[in-house]
Amino acid sequence: MTSQAVEGPPEPGVASRRSKITPEREQEYFDAVLRQIRECGYEALTMEGVAASARCSKSTLYRQWKTKPQFVAAALRANRCARFADVDTGTLAGDLRAAARAAGEWSGHDTQLMQALGHAVMQDPDLREALREALVEPEVCAFGEMIRRAVERGEVPADHPALKYVPAQMMGVLRVRPMLEGRYADPDYLVGFVDAAVLPALGVT
Repeated sequence: MTSQAVEGPPEPGVASRRSKITPEREQEYFDAVLRQIRECGYEALTMEGVAASARCSKSTLYRQWKTKPQFVAAALRANRCARFADVDTGTLAGDLRAAARAAGEWSGHDTQLMQALGHAVMQDPDLREALREALVEPEVCAFGEMIRRAVERGEVPADHPALKYVPAQMMGVLRVRPMLEGRYADPDYLVGFVDAAVLPALGVT
């Protein structure tokens, strides 16, 4: 069955069966689909493969999510996580270095997922938005909070032209290093990038 396959009208009793899936079991399905995307790529992902990995029937998945893109989008949204939302060291330099270390710890995990979804997200608007909600917006918001605090402390002027580029710098280097050097951006690399490129651009030490 292809990723675009859609079931016919729900059979009697589907709603009641759907409600029996616990949040814990649903998360197992989501973990299985994201794991297979990382391992095999989006195009190779099948509902059959996820069903085998999660030890459930294919029909169980199709009752919940009619197509592969819907299933993947739901899994992404369920795994939305602001990985450094709690970073607050008291200085902008300290915050950015702490965020860099945290980002380096999971860069391979998330970069691999984004690379595997690269072409698919350009073809499916809902999938693209789900990826933004899961992996982009939480980090952008976290950087925004770091910058807001820094401005309030007087570390950097609110109209500094480099401020709006901080998220692009931090997130861009995560995605680009694998293509340039064949390695993920680890904590040491990202902290070095902050010290050598981001902080000097902001005039912060």
